[in-house]
Amino acid sequence: MPERAIDTPHIAITGAAGYIGSRVVHDLQEQHPDWELTALDNFYRGHVRSIDDLDIEHVDIRNRDRLEAALSGADIVMHLAAISGVDDCDQQPDLAYEVNVQGTENVAWFCRKTGAGMIFPFSMAVLGDPQEFPLTVDHPRDPMNWYGRTKLLNERVIETFADGAFPAHQFMISNLYGGHEIDGERISKGTVINFFLSRALDGETLTVYEPGTQSRNFVHVKDVARAYLRSAERMIEQLAAGETGTEKYEIASDEDPSVHTVAELVQTVAAERGLDCDVELVANPRAGEETLVDSFAVETTRAREQLGWQVEHDVESVVTTALTAALE
Repeated sequence: MPERAIDTPHIAITGAAGYIGSRVVHDLQEQHPDWELTALDNFYRGHVRSIDDLDIEHVDIRNRDRLEAALSGADIVMHLAAISGVDDCDQQPDLAYEVNVQGTENVAWFCRKTGAGMIFPFSMAVLGDPQEFPLTVDHPRDPMNWYGRTKLLNERVIETFADGAFPAHQFMISNLYGGHEIDGERISKGTVINFFLSRALDGETLTVYEPGTQSRNFVHVKDVARAYLRSAERMIEQLAAGETGTEKYEIASDEDPSVHTVAELVQTVAAERGLDCDVELVANPRAGEETLVDSFAVETTRAREQLGWQVEHDVESVVTTALTAALE
């Protein structure tokens, strides 16, 4: 690919109204106010309509003509739009295929035709039931559910399309938690830790899927958004140098407690603030569709060394701050 002269970087973000995408747009505006941004979403889950003075355009990534028109002129596409999570993909497999697979192919095809860079998260769900740790992007792929399979298809098609045509960064993201604010509105999602916090504030039982010893690696949404920002900064240099092909990064923390341990932490911090809630083991409706390993260490050296990225949040501090702030 020839070198790409970029005076003012133009970054397009799909899924810009969502949990991660809205934070990414916020960080881009704050750190690079001179960059041109295009924000897209079909508002299936996300409901943010504007971020500061940037309106989010209603665009469905399944509509290739409309998508390509909206992406026109972009130097980099941060492709965050997806049907995310095991349950949503299982309940709507056709929609998951159309959005996650065909929609992502539409974005990757645009990048191949125009030479725009592509940034994309493919999820640890592609690994399935890993047996060796720490995890890296080099581990074998063996997804256990439809969500993981769609992400694996994405990973492969982006590799194929990027070869010799555009630079691509793919991120293997661990379990998200935490929230953030957009124009005074709290943005969150029902991930494991966020679910426990919500239940504790309502005085409800914290239900943990059996056996409870299953470990997960947890990374804060703000830390993930910063990884995308660092990715864009690196990719601009790669575009200027005419580089192509795929780089992959692990985005995770050094915290991989069991789900039951996290529930007990929330219970303890809540009790210190006068909130009583029980922790209860319940039957696992996802038995056979998710890993039950009791360790989930992830190697993040690549992201630290090549992107200059590292986590800034830890679970206990976030839980403590969230419960304290909610009770003020």
